[in-house]
Amino acid sequence: MSFAELGLNPIVLKCLETTGYTEPTGVQSQAIPAALEGKDLLVSSHTGSGKTAAFLLPSLHKLAEPSQIPGADKVQGPRLLVLCPTRELALQVQKQAGIYGAGIKKLRTVCLVGGAPFGPQFQAMRYNPEVMIATPGRLIDHMERGRIDFSRLEVLVLDEADRMLDMGFVEDIEHIVSRTPSSRQTLLFSATLDGMVGKIAAQMTQSPKRIEVVTKEEHKANIDQRLFFTDDVGHKHRLLDVLLRDVDLTQALVFTATKSSAEALSETLLENGFAAAALHGDMPQHKRNRTLQRLRDGQTRILVATDVAARGIDVAGISHVINFDAPRQAEDYVHRIGRTGRAGRTGSAVTFVHGRERGLIRDIERYTGQTVRVDVIAGMEPTARPERGFGKPGGKKFGQKPGGGKTWGDKKPWGEKKWEDKPRGAYQGQGYGQNSHGQNSDRPRADDSRGNAYAGNGGSWQAKPEGRPAWKDGKPESRPARAGGSWDRPEKNGNTWAKPETRRADVNGNSVNYKPDTRSANPQGRTWGEDARPHGGAKPRGRQSW
Repeated sequence: MSFAELGLNPIVLKCLETTGYTEPTGVQSQAIPAALEGKDLLVSSHTGSGKTAAFLLPSLHKLAEPSQIPGADKVQGPRLLVLCPTRELALQVQKQAGIYGAGIKKLRTVCLVGGAPFGPQFQAMRYNPEVMIATPGRLIDHMERGRIDFSRLEVLVLDEADRMLDMGFVEDIEHIVSRTPSSRQTLLFSATLDGMVGKIAAQMTQSPKRIEVVTKEEHKANIDQRLFFTDDVGHKHRLLDVLLRDVDLTQALVFTATKSSAEALSETLLENGFAAAALHGDMPQHKRNRTLQRLRDGQTRILVATDVAARGIDVAGISHVINFDAPRQAEDYVHRIGRTGRAGRTGSAVTFVHGRERGLIRDIERYTGQTVRVDVIAGMEPTARPERGFGKPGGKKFGQKPGGGKTWGDKKPWGEKKWEDKPRGAYQGQGYGQNSHGQNSDRPRADDSRGNAYAGNGGSWQAKPEGRPAWKDGKPESRPARAGGSWDRPEKNGNTWAKPETRRADVNGNSVNYKPDTRSANPQGRTWGEDARPHGGAKPRGRQSW
């Protein structure tokens, strides 16, 4: 089947011939005829399958003809709106729209993305562009300023819908869709149509046609996937240095987990003599554009990026994709390695994984249906790891030392030692904890009811350990004598406790002299909260009670 058999406008077909594409891909052959019929579409396909042309070609087919909406020529608004998750993907869609629609008269496009100045975007919208490609956040900024009217909108496209939801654009998308006319045609493209994507699609579409294109085996064979186990970050750097010096490597895309890691790694590679650059979301748009252009021109050999580059970058020279930090989700892994081996080319994908990240690899293999080959570099093998099941039933015993040899359990167990051989605070392998002062105690508390030979009934101790000082009436001999019937309390005076003698401050100017308190100890036997108060019964300021 050729593009001419799909029923596209001759103007669009003529522009398509300049790109060299003659036969549609699987997703294009199914999505284009359904879109030309005016149906809403839910399309799921793998990365690099030609989804951009699948929604641009039928949309430009409509734009080649005058709008059928009454008064559309007097409305300042787009006829086609494409929402993208990242700036790079939006810029790529704008570039493809300019190529496929080069033969359409007065076709103007505008790209509204964050990180770029508002001025040029305001100027572009003054000429009433028919095609608008935008990221949700920046589009809402323009909508709040009252500069966009969707009255004549005919087609709404949500590209990489799953990615936009992952990035937290759910409310923004719902707000944008609520401002568009209900008569629009909605085309939703996503890597998956399950979960939240399916719920959003049901709200935004009307009787949609569902198209799912299964990944082909020949497409999978274009990328050689390898896995390297690493010990630490230093081990990763050594492996990366060897891989980047491979003679088969033309250009490499290295993915990191964070923006700071991308900056730090690119600087390290520059110091080691590599032509490297960083790309992440905190960079202004003009700098990101310049970095990508240098990559396309071949001036940058290694691009260190976050997941912002996992979608929307199509550079023919990328031969290797290296996951310096393993992706957290299997879908991100597929989009990362999809930057190489595109359009029938071959590529290599390498992932560095720590032993604790085995679960991520199992998720990736389950998602892709492929087994990632484990590889090593001579002289840089990872250190030996404990066998699976170590310390568990059926595995190695706890007393065995990993790797064989002398076992760890040579020392005599605590339970076989005598009391005098044990450290302070331990009895039968258990410590007595801390006393009321937060200090370690080597003697059980009086309320300790542990069932051992030294605990009697009700927490009273009937015997003492060997070598310990003698007990007297349940208390040590060094305990001071009681005063007033209780420990550490002043003498009683009547029915209340007498106020102890204190030293109060006598303020004299800016100096403070301390002298004993001469106040009486409540001779009436009343508490300090009653009439017998100092200062004539008045409560000093700031105090709640005496």
